[in-house]
Amino acid sequence: MIYTVTLNPSIDYIVHVNQLKLGDLNRISQDFKLPGGKGINVSRILKRIDSHSTALGFLGGFTGGFINDWLKEEGITSQFTKIADDTRINIKLKSDSETEINGAGPALTNEEIQELKQALSQVEKNDVVILSGSAPASLRKGFYQELIQIINDKEAEFVIDTTGEDLLDALAHQPLLVKPNNHELAELYHTSFDSVAAILPYGKKLLAAGAKNVIISMAGDGALLFSGDKVYQSNVLKRPLKNSVGAGDSMIAGFVGTFAKTQDAVEAFRWGVACGSATAFSDDLASQEFIELLLPEVKIIEVEK
Repeated sequence: MIYTVTLNPSIDYIVHVNQLKLGDLNRISQDFKLPGGKGINVSRILKRIDSHSTALGFLGGFTGGFINDWLKEEGITSQFTKIADDTRINIKLKSDSETEINGAGPALTNEEIQELKQALSQVEKNDVVILSGSAPASLRKGFYQELIQIINDKEAEFVIDTTGEDLLDALAHQPLLVKPNNHELAELYHTSFDSVAAILPYGKKLLAAGAKNVIISMAGDGALLFSGDKVYQSNVLKRPLKNSVGAGDSMIAGFVGTFAKTQDAVEAFRWGVACGSATAFSDDLASQEFIELLLPEVKIIEVEK
């Protein structure tokens, strides 16, 4: 079984405005309201590649009801912890440039936090738990470590998709996968990269620190997979870019959903690239048909052993 955990989900309100004028009246040319949150995105893509998951996290208020109803309509199993405060709304404003305005997230009680931990304790040996995204400000520092301890005690696997201290602290517990992009990786190690070759030692550092597999996404340079003693690079698929939100989550879903079935990291990487690219070229998350259309275009080469 695959579980996703979204500590700070949202409604993503995507607004298109032609030639935005600050301080003036602007009219929306097109808008979408979608369930948001990295773990939720992963569950939605897993469903589209025929991999079952159960979505966990915190949901509250009319906004939480919108998200829960949407996932139910898509046939996604959810066991969210119901909270008293409202789930946040994030605004994605698309005009001449893209602007994001993200809500801070709900205030959580100790009882609500404990209820989520109890829900996570249902995991069993060899299950995979995907921990994704930021935490609400009301959650205590190091909360991801508490969840990882539960997962380890159950002898399950985990994926962590976050940055900074939470990522570094998780490495010693041997995550199945970490997936920083090249900018996040540079920030993690207080450096900068001027070529793909410059990234290679730092991907290997993540492996040496405990990660079982590492994917580094690099936008126009494709992506790198570090697995065992080998490094692989994907090509870059060509379509108009429509959606930068959710592409990384889709890549994780493609990798984990395929790896859970095949235990083949390279094949899982191929699916990850197809899923991530398909979402980048879509208004919402990628459809199953689009993922399958792009899959034959994905080429993986071995960079070095």
